[in-house]
Amino acid sequence: MNRRHAIITAVGLALALPLRAQGRVVRIGYLGPSAETAPKLLAAFREGLAAQGYEEGRNAVVEYRWTNAGTRMNDESTLVASVRELVAKKSEVIVASIDPAIAAAKKATGTVPIVMLNASDPVGLGFVKSLAHPGGNVTGLTNQSPEVIGKKLQVLLEVVPHAKRVGMLVSGPSALRDDTIARTRELAASRGIALQVVEATSAPALDTAFAELKRGRADALLVVDTGGGVFFTERARLVALAAAARLPVMYANAEIVESGGLMSYAQNSIDNYRRAAVFIDKILKGTKPGDIPVEQPTKFELAINLKTAKALGLAIPPSLLLRVDRPID
Repeated sequence: MNRRHAIITAVGLALALPLRAQGRVVRIGYLGPSAETAPKLLAAFREGLAAQGYEEGRNAVVEYRWTNAGTRMNDESTLVASVRELVAKKSEVIVASIDPAIAAAKKATGTVPIVMLNASDPVGLGFVKSLAHPGGNVTGLTNQSPEVIGKKLQVLLEVVPHAKRVGMLVSGPSALRDDTIARTRELAASRGIALQVVEATSAPALDTAFAELKRGRADALLVVDTGGGVFFTERARLVALAAAARLPVMYANAEIVESGGLMSYAQNSIDNYRRAAVFIDKILKGTKPGDIPVEQPTKFELAINLKTAKALGLAIPPSLLLRVDRPID
């Protein structure tokens, strides 16, 4: 009877604690866009975890907090509070998406490891000491490469070859932003093109920025998101303003093109969200985040929304169509 009782007790415990059936359960905090905002990114993050052997409901618990929660998206106090909740939930590692989320995570904890999903300028913004040797409790992936701005301008001018004045919409201040503006200004000048730089760090500022672009008579627009994330969270508004102004726009990521924007030349954010699990796995196995080099993108994709091009009356050159990685109808 004692043996039978022991067996029943063991089975009962196994059913009551299914997460511990396969050994240690890891706890991961996530601060990023929700499934409603970016379903493909969240799905990629989960796929990456599964590929590394971390399955929610079996050997992993993921606590989710959303960067777009509340009435004020990317509000610092809201983000910091979210990170503190993740710390209180005993998260062993926290993944943070865009710059405001990463900054909030770094402000909220100096001990829990942080994995960046889409940092713009991790060194310039003070997240890490260097890309090769991050130091501290932060590592991860960046979505920027300074040299890519030349390619963005080149492709934009292939679509709008007669442009004489190009607008450049930038977000939050950073060393990368200043460097990107300087590079673009030099490249534009070499082609005899005037560059009009306007800034928007919030949703209301987008309307003001497009009013400035209209006064400046911009023929085309580069959207360069080097810090704020507002161009992603407010992408529907951004696309609507560009359509109303009938401006051909090179955007900062393909998600905006999928939302109706004209085109983008950028790294694939989905890859970053999937690859983040590799960093998580190393940290959970004992590697210090400060010893894991930050990764820069090595592959960039050209996305063009053909329906939007038609609406703007643009004829995409056949040579450019052959180079499109993600045609969107």
